[in-house]
Amino acid sequence: MSQQMNIAAQTAFGEAVATGDLDVLDRIVAPGSVDHDPAPGQGPGPEGYKAMFGDLRTAFPDLHVEVEHLLATDDELAFAYTISGTHLGELLGHPATGRTVRYRGMQISRFDSDGKLVERWGSSDELGMLRQLGLS
Repeated sequence: MSQQMNIAAQTAFGEAVATGDLDVLDRIVAPGSVDHDPAPGQGPGPEGYKAMFGDLRTAFPDLHVEVEHLLATDDELAFAYTISGTHLGELLGHPATGRTVRYRGMQISRFDSDGKLVERWGSSDELGMLRQLGLS
């Protein structure tokens, strides 16, 4: 897999999250893909990502992920990002606050020779997000 193909796959992943067209993840994520830092209750593979990002988009319908820095090798991508959005739906059992959040994170993604995501390591400032919402 080339760096350009990895970047294209990750870009398509980001566009799926931004638009809510999460079925695209079936083409981008390997069935047995492992998230080493999953969200609470997140399952494996594309279904796990679809459920997790579906919940996040319900909580933040205007969810936006801005990639600020990207490094690529032949099978991995590492990037820093900022997430922003307005809390207009339920999140972790909490009703909408109407507050806007902006928080940072980093991720490493590994792709197989078919260009599918097979592993992910990442961390987002979830505590910072909860504090901005007044939930922590």
